[in-house]
Amino acid sequence: MSGTTTRTLAALAVCTSLLLAVQVGKAALLPFLPNVELVSLLIMLYTLVFRRKVLYIIYLFTLLEGVIYGFHMWWVTYLYIWTVLAALTWLCRAIESPWLMAALSGVFGLFFGALDAIPYLFIGGVPMAVSRWLSGIPFDLIHCAGNFVLCLVLWKPLKKALGFCMERLTRQA
Repeated sequence: MSGTTTRTLAALAVCTSLLLAVQVGKAALLPFLPNVELVSLLIMLYTLVFRRKVLYIIYLFTLLEGVIYGFHMWWVTYLYIWTVLAALTWLCRAIESPWLMAALSGVFGLFFGALDAIPYLFIGGVPMAVSRWLSGIPFDLIHCAGNFVLCLVLWKPLKKALGFCMERLTRQA
């Protein structure tokens, strides 16, 4: 982490904590809403602010989720799924439209199950991976819709709030 200031490290820790809090809180308070989550949106925003350092947030978040929920196959997929979202967001960083960022978030939600099925190729071959993916399509559709709506509604206000916080953090340095 060369070149990382104490303030940046603290900001990364706070963002990781927020990510974990919204995920654990959502699971505890709204378990009847499967695959509707703020993690995708926050990772997209964190990617724009922290660039490559978003990987610290992603991997610490994933590690902490493993500690809380146990280390199972889903945990392995989280190691790369969130990184894929960060990479896609970085490639689309010039996009200013909340509609297009919401579309990216929705498409990511739609293909989440396909990304999640990759390790099953190595465990049970193509039939197992395909059956895993197909059985989750209803949840992927919910994930797609939830990501799209949450990103569309919250993109501008959260981007503005995060920008304000980061501006204050760097201005006081």
